[in-house]
Amino acid sequence: MTKPAVVLLSGGLDSATVLAIAKGMGFDCYALSFDYGQRHDAELRAAEKIADIFGVKDHKRIHLGLDAIGGSALTDRRIAVPDQLQEGVIPVTYVPARNTVFLALALGWAEVLNATDIFIGVNAVDYSGYPDCRPAFIEAFERLADQATKAGVEGARFKIHSPLMDCSKADIIRKGLELGVDYGLTVSCYAADREGLACRVCDACRLRLQGFEEASVPDPTRYQS
Repeated sequence: MTKPAVVLLSGGLDSATVLAIAKGMGFDCYALSFDYGQRHDAELRAAEKIADIFGVKDHKRIHLGLDAIGGSALTDRRIAVPDQLQEGVIPVTYVPARNTVFLALALGWAEVLNATDIFIGVNAVDYSGYPDCRPAFIEAFERLADQATKAGVEGARFKIHSPLMDCSKADIIRKGLELGVDYGLTVSCYAADREGLACRVCDACRLRLQGFEEASVPDPTRYQS
């Protein structure tokens, strides 16, 4: 009998790879995406296509108004998406408490499904210095999950899978291609237009392009120019 797992699916390169990994491990996957007030919904349309291709058991799209609190270039259009980062400084593309909120809702759905496995595509190698992409955060959330839920109090032990944590972007791409991910469907750009065309200059675009170059794989990303 296969086990259920909740997989956070943004529609980007990393989360698509994580879904493929979870499927490859034999889990029945329940995909969870968030319309959190981000600049565009192209990545959500990408998530729908990816979820369909990988045959998830269910795909929920939850609306969250993180744009109501702002504080990030991804949720406040008055803040420009930077094309350069300062070393050692958390960039304005960081969305306050985003992964904490996302994992909390994934945890709730997991408990409803009698699932103890949750997958998330955080990465501590090719990332922008976000505090909620570190191993310490994942470990802390696992401890929280065991204390904060009826299932945990009754003895269940939740596992937050972060299979990309120590991978370079090139490693992620190679793994995803082995598992059949079509990266041409994914949207990673912080400033993508309504059609999902990438800007080429933001941090997410640069890391993605560098990954394809290092993996010696043609970049299937659709760019604005």
